[in-house]
Order: sequence, then structure tokens, then C-alpha cells
Amino acid sequence: MAHPSQDDPTDEHPVQEDEHLVREAERIAVAIGRMFPGLCEVVLHDLRRPDSAIRVIENNLSGRRVGDSATELGLRRIADPDYPSVIQNYSNRFPDGRPAKSTSIGIKNADGRYVAALCLNLDVSTLSPLAITLANLVATDAEHRGEVLETLRDRTGRELRSAIDSFAAERSSTPRGLNRDQKRELVRRLHREGFFETRSSAQLIADRLGVSRATVYNYTK
Repeated sequence: MAHPSQDDPTDEHPVQEDEHLVREAERIAVAIGRMFPGLCEVVLHDLRRPDSAIRVIENNLSGRRVGDSATELGLRRIADPDYPSVIQNYSNRFPDGRPAKSTSIGIKNADGRYVAALCLNLDVSTLSPLAITLANLVATDAEHRGEVLETLRDRTGRELRSAIDSFAAERSSTPRGLNRDQKRELVRRLHREGFFETRSSAQLIADRLGVSRATVYNYTK
């Protein structure tokens, strides 16, 4: 009986191997999270499904949920297999403003493609009373200091719509009722905050503001 070759598109073996990798990473994520309850958020992203990437979240400190989309780092790894597999000890921040120290570990399959990412976000605000003795623990790498690599919150349409509506409400207006300068200011703010990393975000913004997608991109310049 002939067996399908490795190049046979009907061969599901590579898909099964990828799923096995992700399941093993799940076990690791849960184990690490339970070792640091309430202190370190551990998130497993399934990069095969960027729009619903979060597969496991232990010690939820960022308010995200299973099924939420990938962060900026995840999208960069999907786009570029040569993107660094480990980014360690970089400065980050939770949505409520608490400082965090993060490490992101990309997981590749046998073909060299990223299939998952294991991310650890340590809440360093709780360590401030011990700052002297724990200085090395809370320090972040100089090469990443001051650089916003990612935001620890869901980048789905729900949050994008909320950001647009809040901006308009602060100006006693609706999104479509904003004037041209206000729309430009809003789009630039959304761009700075990383919303354009999410797929289809430009079209969602355009629909919300009642302008064309080309106009949205022009506003970012």
C-alpha cells in the first residue's frame, strides 16, 4: 500500500504535528502560570489563527480573553519567519497602567514557520517595596527600553469601535459628525496606539467615520 509523500497536500501529518506543538505549549503555559499565581500573566497565542489567537491565559492581568486576537508581536512573527524567536525582559504596561516586564517566545514548526508564541507578563508594580533587593528582577533590557513593542490588550473590532466612540463623545459628537481635523487627530492616535496592526482595521475606521479607506491612510501621514 502506497503512503502519501511528505509533499502530498492531502497529507495531514504536518497539521497534526503543529497541533501537537501547540498542545504541548498549552501544558507549559498552565504550569508556569500556576507557579506564579497573581503575579505573572502567561498567554499562549495560536499564530495559525491570528484573529482568535489567544488559546490559554493564566493569571489574567490584562483583561483579555481566550479567543482574542494576536498582539503586534504575533502578527510580526506571522509575516516574517526570521523575526526573533525570543524577545526577553522588555518593558510593557497593562491596560490599567501597571508596569510589566515581558518575555515573548516564538514556537516554530519543522518547516520554520511560527505556529505559536508563549508570552509572560510580570506585574512588577507589586515588587516596588522590594525594589532595592529585586532591582535585577524588575530591570528591562536597555535595547528595548522606551520602545513600545506591543500593547497587552485585545485588538479586535470591539476595542477599536470603543476607542473611536469615546474620542467622539469627548467632543460631544458622533464619529461621523467629527470635523476633518478631529478625524485626522483620531486616526493618528489610533495609528500610534497600534490599532493598524489588526487586519481590516483601516476599513472599520473608514466605515465608522464615514470616509474612504484611502482617506484613513492619508490621515496617518
